[in-house]
Amino acid sequence: MFITGSMNQTWQMHEIAKHLEEFDCWFSQFFTDLKWANALIKHTSMFKGTIFSGQFKENSERYLLANGLQIDYQAKKNKYDLIVYCSDLHIPKRMRKTKMVWVQEGMTDKHNVISKVVKALKLPAGFTGGTSLNGSSNICDVYCAGSEGYKDQFIQLGTEKDKIIVTGIPNYDNVAQFLDNDFPYKDYVMVATTDMRETFRMENRPAFIRKAVKIANGRKLLFKLHPNEKFERAEAEIRKYAPAGTLIYRTGNTNHMIANCSELITQYSTVVYVGLALGKKVHSYFKLDELMRLAPIQNGGTSASNIANICLNILQPAAKEVYNTNYYELEKSA
Repeated sequence: MFITGSMNQTWQMHEIAKHLEEFDCWFSQFFTDLKWANALIKHTSMFKGTIFSGQFKENSERYLLANGLQIDYQAKKNKYDLIVYCSDLHIPKRMRKTKMVWVQEGMTDKHNVISKVVKALKLPAGFTGGTSLNGSSNICDVYCAGSEGYKDQFIQLGTEKDKIIVTGIPNYDNVAQFLDNDFPYKDYVMVATTDMRETFRMENRPAFIRKAVKIANGRKLLFKLHPNEKFERAEAEIRKYAPAGTLIYRTGNTNHMIANCSELITQYSTVVYVGLALGKKVHSYFKLDELMRLAPIQNGGTSASNIANICLNILQPAAKEVYNTNYYELEKSA
């Protein structure tokens, strides 16, 4: 069973599953067994900005159906031998009886005062309102991290060292490939926004746009909006505070846009790692030295097969190695 979420998480799960075609693979959107939460998901819009529902679930299931993949929403059809999770912020108790692998999807939010309070009081990690504690629950059997820096972070936040394996992150492990693209514009200052307001966090968007304009200093600006944003509101703000002729994209290949830019401005977005790996000058709400420490490893696009190999070793411990590197057994023995 592969648990999906955002489109990036869904794509990553599919990439891992492609290496496990000998198994009966099923997919489910991120879910809960809490009755009160399911009632709110069904009857209100409270969770529409999260991977529990709304456009995240709709887009994910549309992708799964388009690719002929099997859907078992809330894991009710079958008994599973292994579950691959995209987030450990909430895992229903009945799922914890099965072997679980957690896969890092991208950047985690800043560890702040709220994160510390939630951790200290042993409250559900989702109470942070973000992803700052993703990867730190220590619930899963194996944690697949994007880099040694993230491995250290997850250890510091509570996950056992022996559970964490640096595999790389699918979609962020071979960024050089994005240089070969047909995006029509080049040499602009690119701004990648974040859905802070849609996920109940404070943001002064006009101030952020003004800062981007100042950094651009007369150069062409291109804004790529986060897919979870309220597009009409975001576009109206950009038109108000940015120069005429500023390019605005709701959709499109973000990685290709970054590959063609001369400078990248982000807030809390994993795409900053694409810019760093391509040698771009980047701006972020995170400190640059921290980003360099955490940056996902570049392994030529083998992260999905590395993770699949871990799954294979759990499902068939005596199986012959069929992938590039047996990360699971290698790090266990180490």
